[in-house]
Amino acid sequence: MEKKNLSKNDDEPWRVLEFYSGIGGMRYSLTKAGVNAQVVEAFDINDTANDGNIQSLTADDLDSYNSHAWLLSPPCQPYTRQGLQKQSSDARAFSFLKILELIQHTMQPPLMLFVENVVGFETSDTHTKMIEMLAKSDYVTQEFILSPLQFGVPYSRPRYFCLAKRKPLSFGCQVFDNQLLQSPTPLFGDNNVTEIDKHDQQEENWDKLLQSCDPIERFLEFNNPFFQVNTGTDVPETTGAALDDFRASEKIVEENGADSLDQYLVPFSLIERWGSAMGTGSLLATIQPKNRGKSSSLNEQGLRYFTPREVANFHSFPEDFEFPQSISLRQRYALLGNSLSIAVVAPILKYLFAQPS
Repeated sequence: MEKKNLSKNDDEPWRVLEFYSGIGGMRYSLTKAGVNAQVVEAFDINDTANDGNIQSLTADDLDSYNSHAWLLSPPCQPYTRQGLQKQSSDARAFSFLKILELIQHTMQPPLMLFVENVVGFETSDTHTKMIEMLAKSDYVTQEFILSPLQFGVPYSRPRYFCLAKRKPLSFGCQVFDNQLLQSPTPLFGDNNVTEIDKHDQQEENWDKLLQSCDPIERFLEFNNPFFQVNTGTDVPETTGAALDDFRASEKIVEENGADSLDQYLVPFSLIERWGSAMGTGSLLATIQPKNRGKSSSLNEQGLRYFTPREVANFHSFPEDFEFPQSISLRQRYALLGNSLSIAVVAPILKYLFAQPS
C-alpha cells in the first residue's frame, strides 16, 4: 500500500489529533508554544475527561481527519515503579499499541508524533515495540527525560517524552536523532548544538535547580500559607495579622466553591498512622520551624494537601482553567495527577513543530 505524505501551506494550521486528552493539558501546551495548530479531535479512555473513545478507532477513521500530528499521553500505570509493571501485557497498554499498529495501515500516516509517559517507560517492552514500529514506518526519533525543575517550576516530576518525525522531515538538532537526553538544551532554538553538558544530564543535580525556580508561594492559592496550628485539635490557631490573612484565605476558598482551608489539613490521626496518608500526593508544611535549619516532628508542621487549584498551578495551567462543578474533589485530584506539565511540554512541542532552517 503506497503511503501519502500530507501537504500543508505555510499559513494553514497543523491539524492535530490528541489521544488520552484528559483535561486538556496538551491543548494548553500547544497554545503556550505558539504553534499554529488546530486540534481536530480529542480521544480518551476516561469518560470523565471527554466523550471520544480510543478503543473503537480504525485506520480509515484516522485517515478521515487528514491530521499532520498525533499527540499521545497513554496510561502510565503499566510502567510505574509502584505498580505491577506488566508493561505491554497490561490491558491499559493495549490501546496505545493498537494506535501504533494503525499507523502502518493508514494511507496518510501523521508527519509527527509526541508521546509522554512516566520514567520507566523507556526501559519497557512497550517502548521497544514503539521504537520498532516507528522505525518500520520511516520515522526518526528524539527522546527526553525532563523535569519541571529544569523550566523554573519548583517541583520534581521527571517524565519521559518521545518526539518522532516522518522522513523527509527532520529535527533542528539532527545530531541527537535516535538518542535519549536528560537535558532540554536542544529545545532552546540553537540548532548548532552538537553535544550536551554531562552535568545537565545527571538527575541528581536537578535539585540544585530549585535555587533558580520561582518561589513556591507563587503557586499557592492562599494569601498566607503559613499559620500556627493548635496541636491539640485540627483547627488552625492564629493571632493578629496572621488571623486576618487566614480569614481572607478562607474567603478565597469559599468564593472558589470549596468549603474551607480546613478540608485540606492532614488530620493528626493520619499523621500518627502515617502509612494511611502515603500515596495521596505531596504535602505542604504550613508552619515554619522556630529555629531555622532545625527539623520538627510531622505533627508540628501543620501539614496540608495542595488544593486542586494549586496542583493545576504547578502544572502551569492557565488561571481561567476550572473544573465543572459536577467533578468531585477526588476526581479532580485523579485527573490532575494524570495530567502533564505545560511548562515542560510547551517548549517540546515548539521544537517538534519547528522546521529546521
